[in-house]
Amino acid sequence: MIENKPFKDIKVIDLSSVLAGPSVGTFFAELGAHVLKIEHPNNADVTRSWKLASEDTSESVSAYFSAVNYKKDYLSLDLKNEKDYATFIEYIQGADILLSNFKKGDDEKLNVTDEQLRLINPTLIIGKITGFGNESDRVAYDLILQAETGFMSMNGTQESGPVKMPVALIDVLAAHHLKEGLLIALLQRQASKKGSTLTVSLYDAAICSLANQASNYLMEHHIPQRIGSLHPNIAPYGEIFTTKNNDQITFAIGSNLHFEKLCTFLKCEELINDDRFKENKERVKNRMLLFERLQEKIKLFETVTLLNAMHQRFVPAGEIKNLEAVFQEQAAQNLIRTETINGKETQRITSIGFKWQ
Repeated sequence: MIENKPFKDIKVIDLSSVLAGPSVGTFFAELGAHVLKIEHPNNADVTRSWKLASEDTSESVSAYFSAVNYKKDYLSLDLKNEKDYATFIEYIQGADILLSNFKKGDDEKLNVTDEQLRLINPTLIIGKITGFGNESDRVAYDLILQAETGFMSMNGTQESGPVKMPVALIDVLAAHHLKEGLLIALLQRQASKKGSTLTVSLYDAAICSLANQASNYLMEHHIPQRIGSLHPNIAPYGEIFTTKNNDQITFAIGSNLHFEKLCTFLKCEELINDDRFKENKERVKNRMLLFERLQEKIKLFETVTLLNAMHQRFVPAGEIKNLEAVFQEQAAQNLIRTETINGKETQRITSIGFKWQ
């Protein structure tokens, strides 16, 4: 846990809901900022109600809500109510950052446009999350963005059809983009003494994250197919192998040296000089045959023996674990943060992925 609190003098007002915006607020809160989350008295953050079947329906906090709301103060205000709006304006006067994810036009209805807010606080930094950009009024959820930006078309197998990722990854990516923008805005404000507005759309964040898949298409007109966990450019990479004790493991063989070390340990050195497998490009072409040959050898080894040998040889390999197994690891437990919200003990993973020394 980071003891240094670089944002202890920063005040953030969080008007956002769901995942992307609130996770930005949590990031600043965890680094010491005072974050006030404002919710409508009758229509609070919808994720309070997004509960697993095992959760108590009478509780005002869900596990989903807890994931991205941490170390915040909470206040119920109806910005269409004159008295509540006046209270909101008082907070704006002393705020450094305002977070929101309104649909187009909602800021005008609530009288919280950039122009209005800057009349009150010229140094205010405004961070906005939108779905499809400033000029679109489309309602956007992570699933819809995964569908419309290519992610679902690539994810899954030929048998499964398109599959969404099991986390709201586009929300997470958009939040990271907004964090970066806000940090830059805070630096610029030190010199200019002026506020600024930063807007991140889920659409832009998703497209910007296509990375190598985008370049594969842009440069080679390659449209990614659903190949499960396999990598279109590397093999063996993502194939799922079964060990002697029926655990599932995978390898990320990123170089010929990795391949040579793997084959040498498995005692199938003949594959190293086989023209079908000697170079990565050929391994990609012949990956199914290569998988079969490697699986014959891998099933002879216990999981721990094989993985230890790979680690000692610096060959990327790992066991496929469920979350129960993941959180039995001390390294994962070290990233858990707890807090009582509305009388409920909550847990989430830290929003801070770097080490401060």
